[in-house]
Amino acid sequence: MGAPAFDADNLPYADGDFYFFEQMLDPKERNRLHEVREWLAQEVRPHAAHWWNVGAFPTELIPRIAELDIVSPVKRLGYSNLFAGLLHAEFTRADTSIATFMGVHDGLFTGSIETLASPEQQAEWLPDIYAMKKIGAFGLTEPLGGSDVAGGTRTTAERSGDGWVLNGAKRWIGNATFSDWVVIFARDVADNQVKGFMVDTSLPGYKATKIENKTALRTVENADIVLENLQISDYYRLTGANSFKDTNKVLRITRLSVAWQAVGQQLAAFDVARRYAVERQQFGRPLASFQLIQQQLVEMLGNTVSSLGMMVRLAQLADDGGARDEQSALAKAFTTARMRETVALGRSILGGNGIVTDYEMAKIFADAEAVYSYEGTYEINTLVTGRAITGIAAFV
Repeated sequence: MGAPAFDADNLPYADGDFYFFEQMLDPKERNRLHEVREWLAQEVRPHAAHWWNVGAFPTELIPRIAELDIVSPVKRLGYSNLFAGLLHAEFTRADTSIATFMGVHDGLFTGSIETLASPEQQAEWLPDIYAMKKIGAFGLTEPLGGSDVAGGTRTTAERSGDGWVLNGAKRWIGNATFSDWVVIFARDVADNQVKGFMVDTSLPGYKATKIENKTALRTVENADIVLENLQISDYYRLTGANSFKDTNKVLRITRLSVAWQAVGQQLAAFDVARRYAVERQQFGRPLASFQLIQQQLVEMLGNTVSSLGMMVRLAQLADDGGARDEQSALAKAFTTARMRETVALGRSILGGNGIVTDYEMAKIFADAEAVYSYEGTYEINTLVTGRAITGIAAFV
C-alpha cells in the first residue's frame, strides 16, 4: 500500500485560528458557530462572486438568513460578545457584502432601536426586526459629511404640529434601496441637536438611489437618500436620541463589528492563499514549497492572529461591561491596517489569478478597502486613541 494522500485541509492550523481562540466559546456557542459556518459554506460562499460581479443584492436570501435566528445575539439571545464577534467574522469570511448587510440591519439599525427607542417603540418594532420581516438601514453619513458629521449634520428636522418635517440628504446608506425602515439622524433646527427618527421608506418625500460604479462591496446596495419635506408623527422620533452623544452609543458597539470584519477578511484571504499555494504547481512542485511563499503566508497568519487576539480581549472587556471608546478605536485602526497588508499578500501569492473574482481573492482584496474606511477612518480612530494616551485632542 502507498502512503495516504496528503490532505492539506485537515492540518490542525488550516483555518487560520492558530491559537485556537474558538475553543474559548462554551460548547453551545461553538456548536452554533459551526452550524452557521456550514450554512454559509453552502448558501453564501459559492454564489458570492456572482453577486459581486453583477452588483445586485440577493434579497431572496433574506428569509433564509432569518431562519438562522441570529439577529441581536447578545442582547436578545444571551450569547457572549466573543460569539457575536466570531459570528460576524464568519459571515465576512464567507462574503463581506452579506456581512455588511447584516452589520447594517443587525448592528446599526437594530442597535439603534435597542439603544435609543422607548420601551413602547421597542415592543412594537423589534419583533419584526428580529424576525427580519422588516429590514432596516442607518442614515447618518451625508454627501458633504463623513468624519465630521458629529458637528456638521446638514439634514434638518423641524417641528410641525404634532410631528416633524425632515429635509436633507444622506449618502452611502446600505440596504436603503430595499429596506422597509431607515433610522435618520437630523439636526433639530430648534436646539441644534442631532436627533433620531424612524422613517418608513414608503412615505412621500423619501427617495433612495443606488450608488453605481463601486469597486468594493458591489453586492451591497448603498444609496443616496433624499428627504424632501418628509412628514412623520412625533411617535417616530427615537426618544433616547437627543444629541450626537446618544448616536455615538450605537457607533461604539458597531465599531467593534467592523474590526471583527477585518478579522474575517484576513481569515478569508488566508483560506484562499493557503489553499492556492498548496494546490498550485510551479516549476514542478507546489507553490507552498518555496520559502518566500511560506514567509508571505506566515506574515498573513501573524496579522490575522494578532488582530484576532486583540478582538478576543476586547470581547471579554465588553462582556464585563468595561470596553471603552478608545479601545474600540484602536481595534478598528489596527485590525484594518493589518487587514490591508494581509489581503495584499494574498493577492500577490495568487499572481495574475489574484485579480479575477473566479479565485475569490480579487473580491476579498477590493472589499477590504471599504472595511478600512467605514465606521471611522483609520486616521480618525488613530486620533481618538492618541487623545486617550496623551490627553490632548489633535482634532476638533
